[in-house]
Amino acid sequence: MQFINPKTDFAFKKIFGSSENKHILKSFLNALIYEGNPVIEDLEIIDTALSLKISGLKDSYLDVKAKINDGTTVIIEMQVLNVASFAKRVIYNAAKTYANQLGKGEGYSKLKPVIALTITDFEMFKERPKVISHFRFKEVEDVFDYPEPEIDLFFVELPKFKKDLEQLESIADKWIYFIKNAPSLEIIPDQMGEVSEINQAFEIANEANLSLAELEALEKREMVIEDQRNLIVRGLQEGLEKGREEGRKKRTLEIAQQLLDVLDDQTIMQKTGLTLEDMQQLRQG
Repeated sequence: MQFINPKTDFAFKKIFGSSENKHILKSFLNALIYEGNPVIEDLEIIDTALSLKISGLKDSYLDVKAKINDGTTVIIEMQVLNVASFAKRVIYNAAKTYANQLGKGEGYSKLKPVIALTITDFEMFKERPKVISHFRFKEVEDVFDYPEPEIDLFFVELPKFKKDLEQLESIADKWIYFIKNAPSLEIIPDQMGEVSEINQAFEIANEANLSLAELEALEKREMVIEDQRNLIVRGLQEGLEKGREEGRKKRTLEIAQQLLDVLDDQTIMQKTGLTLEDMQQLRQG
């Protein structure tokens, strides 16, 4: 079998954004947000476009959006490239989702919590080794929660997940392994397939079960991502030209530092002329 890449937005939406397969999303969210506990009993998958109820707000789109049984809205985004101001975009989408709950004249008491789950194929928090991070409003000095902490931000950083199949323990481990490694697998591993929702996710991701139109849409999306990577490389090359005027090595190191989360070491070395020792020093900070 050949599996599509869940890290592309097309594949992610197909696997997790289908109403008829909402039990897959429920398992995924319970694993990553609630440590495998069955907190979410039911959910409804809703339109991912953040409609502009508030005049003047910038339009934006999400990969998957759902309302769970207690009224909480969960917004999910899979991000492959570390684009400019991405951290701000996460906060913007969460805040807009929260604000858009109210219609004209409705009171604040009707507001329900919002959870933003962001999965990145790059590291966002280099100082923190854990794969999953959870942010919430807290008092700075005494570190207690803000009354009614209505917005929670969860991040899953895929590059930090180093476990192989034999090391998988929790359902969260298995889901993260699926997201990160599905395209490199040829069969459904036994320890993954024993979770029925993950087994079904593999079946959905099986290229043999996709239509020609779906395969073409997936190919186009992967081409867009590759084009974006190429733009980053082009920016690197242009920066190097400028760097020759400013002090080539210093400028090269600055640019390479910015690309550590986007390109692998070999590509950076090929494009910049940096040595393996240079890369090791950059990775070590």
